[in-house]
Amino acid sequence: MKTKAADIHENIEWRDMTTGCEIYEPGTSELTLTGEWRSRTPEWDPEKCKQCLMCTPYCPDSSIPVVDGKRTDFDYDHCKGCGICLKVCPFQAISWRD
Repeated sequence: MKTKAADIHENIEWRDMTTGCEIYEPGTSELTLTGEWRSRTPEWDPEKCKQCLMCTPYCPDSSIPVVDGKRTDFDYDHCKGCGICLKVCPFQAISWRD
């Protein structure tokens, strides 16, 4: 029996659950808030930002939204704090939050 994640609840029998390490349905990071994994938090300074958008394509988690052609603040629900954006920003508009 293949049980979907939506069908698993606190009263389900262990025999009716999926076997460990087996995936029966697709997933997406859009449904999983992975930002809590972050050990460091980047901070964007809109005053220093020149809207060059260099940081956007380098973000491996697509956590730098662009709205109407302009970069907006981080999507902290999905940012992992890798720091790539800090390295590629030529205007030092991104720093680590203390």
